[in-house]
Amino acid sequence: MAATILIADDDAVQRRLVEAMVQKCGYEAVVVESGDAVMAMLASPEAPAIDAIVLDLVMPGLDGMGVLERMREAGLSIPVIVQTAHGGIDNVVSAMRAGAQDFVVKPVGIERLQVSLRNALNTSALKGELQRIKHSREGRLSFSDIITRSDAMTGVLRIAQKAASSSIPVLIEGESGVGKELFARAIHGSGERKAKPFIAVNCGAIPDNLVESILFGHEKGAFTGATERHTGKFVEAHGGTLFLDEVSELPLTAQVKLLRALQEGAVEAVGGRKPVKVDVRIISATNRKLLDRVKGGHFREDLFYRLHVLPLTIPPLRARREDIPHLLRHFLTRFAAEENRTITGISGDAMAYLAELDWPGNIRQLENTVYRAVVLSEGEQLGIADFPLINAQSTMVPDAPAEPLVVAPPIHPSQPAMVSGSEIPIAPLPTHGILTMLTGAGEVRPLEELENEIIRFAIAHYRGQMSEVARRLKIGRSTLYRKLDDASPRATVDGEAADDEET
Repeated sequence: MAATILIADDDAVQRRLVEAMVQKCGYEAVVVESGDAVMAMLASPEAPAIDAIVLDLVMPGLDGMGVLERMREAGLSIPVIVQTAHGGIDNVVSAMRAGAQDFVVKPVGIERLQVSLRNALNTSALKGELQRIKHSREGRLSFSDIITRSDAMTGVLRIAQKAASSSIPVLIEGESGVGKELFARAIHGSGERKAKPFIAVNCGAIPDNLVESILFGHEKGAFTGATERHTGKFVEAHGGTLFLDEVSELPLTAQVKLLRALQEGAVEAVGGRKPVKVDVRIISATNRKLLDRVKGGHFREDLFYRLHVLPLTIPPLRARREDIPHLLRHFLTRFAAEENRTITGISGDAMAYLAELDWPGNIRQLENTVYRAVVLSEGEQLGIADFPLINAQSTMVPDAPAEPLVVAPPIHPSQPAMVSGSEIPIAPLPTHGILTMLTGAGEVRPLEELENEIIRFAIAHYRGQMSEVARRLKIGRSTLYRKLDDASPRATVDGEAADDEET
């Protein structure tokens, strides 16, 4: 899913022009005709998430300055680009003081608008990354710090937010790199214990003979090498949250003592004489199916039910490809700032291919891939050549059959054609482009049938903008409509007759 730009203008012609330019820049556009509608959309939980606003200053009712003031009062940090037909210095100063990111004069050109949107989104992404880093260091991460626009994550976030308001044990399952610890920190940072410690323990990285000592502590002289007393992670997390990462790797001996600690709310240090009461919220995580570990005899069933009170399963990145553009923008902005590189964005073809990869390492792999590309890139924009991972994965794909002819690179339906780059492509591709040359009987398909299929693809590709379809197919609009009328059945987009958006 591309970044979503909210356009507010009381002039219908200006709204349509700006909407067309925003879409050609590779973004999604949402239009409203008043300042009141802007605030209503920003306050509505059902409205799409807005990444930036193109705001007319002069509107009846609540004008642009009024919108900026209300956004500031509500604590909204969405970047705003104001536009007006009056480009006086007083208007510029007032708008900037009120919180506008940039200022353009009507009628704005597509190049100027693209630069403003790119800078606004990059600045917003950098601020978000800096805030996320600050919150992480302070132990105040919340669900607003999780970068996602995917419907697959909606239910997971809703359950996690409900879990944050209680002390219910949470078990987070998901592949490596999907962000299980980030979810755990967000649950902690959004609950009543956010001012208390968040202690993370990687159970898979602890030697078996030290698990009990690290979790529950030990007394001085309890075993060889115990030269001083150690309190243990449970005591360190008293009043807060203990995050048991890769809990499925705990040895069975430690599982018995962990179960007892959860049941009694007390831990007994190795070599200790009496248990110590602790108040700890448990959040555990695993990259395996814990129930399968129970069935295999590697994990205690009674402990499983103690941890598996509220399960959360985070989908892998390949199941939420809509998040890839937003993650790329945030990672690119952060690493470009850290490495002092003036990289403006990612080209459309590189973005398309990155969105189609399976990413077995999920978000962690995507982050490291962008980091490597930023460090090694020699240009101002990242292209396919900066991501050798693409070529490496492409060589593992089996050869395609000889019959199909690929007329466009495989691009995910929700994938934008670019992210804040210098190119100005047409709007994002809505579907794959595969043209089969042969019939099921092995004969060449009729030319008219192939032509109709190409026209249907072009209409979907350019979202029903018939002038653009005709121009790209290098035929007149009248010829295009004649071919549509002659087609049987008539060319459609997603099962519905294509409408000319320009009439």
